[in-house]
Amino acid sequence: MDREHTGAVCPATGTGEAAFDVFARACPSRATLEHVTGRWGSLTLGALREGTLRFNELRRRIDGVSEKMLSQTLHALERDGLVHRDAQPTNPPRVDYRLTPLGGAVAERLLALIDLVEERMPEVLEARTAYDGTRADSGGTAAGRGGR
Repeated sequence: MDREHTGAVCPATGTGEAAFDVFARACPSRATLEHVTGRWGSLTLGALREGTLRFNELRRRIDGVSEKMLSQTLHALERDGLVHRDAQPTNPPRVDYRLTPLGGAVAERLLALIDLVEERMPEVLEARTAYDGTRADSGGTAAGRGGR
C-alpha cells in the first residue's frame, strides 16, 4: 500500500476535505489507529480473532493485562465499532465479546503484521545485539546514543 502524505486536513476539523488523514492532529482516525495499534488493543483484537470470549477468558489469553486496562481497551474498541459486547441477563450476568465485521477486517490485517514480526524475530534480535554492542563500545554516554 503506497500512501503518500499530502498534507490534507481531516474533515473533522471543519475544512470540508473529503478524506480522513491520520497525520492531521484533529482527525478521529488517529485515535482509532492508536486504539488498534496500542499494545492491549492489538492483543485484544488478535485474541478475539480466535472467537467469542468472555472477559476473564480474554484476561487469561492476554497475559499481563490488568482488569482495568482490558476494560478500558474493550470500551474503546467497542466505541470504535470493532468489538461487540453482548450482555446476557443471567445470574450471574454473562458478557461475551466478539469482533464486528469491521473488527474482523482490522484484526486480519493486524495478525498479518503480528505473523511477520514473529517470523522475522531472529533478524530483530540480531539487530538488537549489534545495536547494543555498538552502544556499549561508546561508553553508554548520551552522545553515544544520539544524545541531544
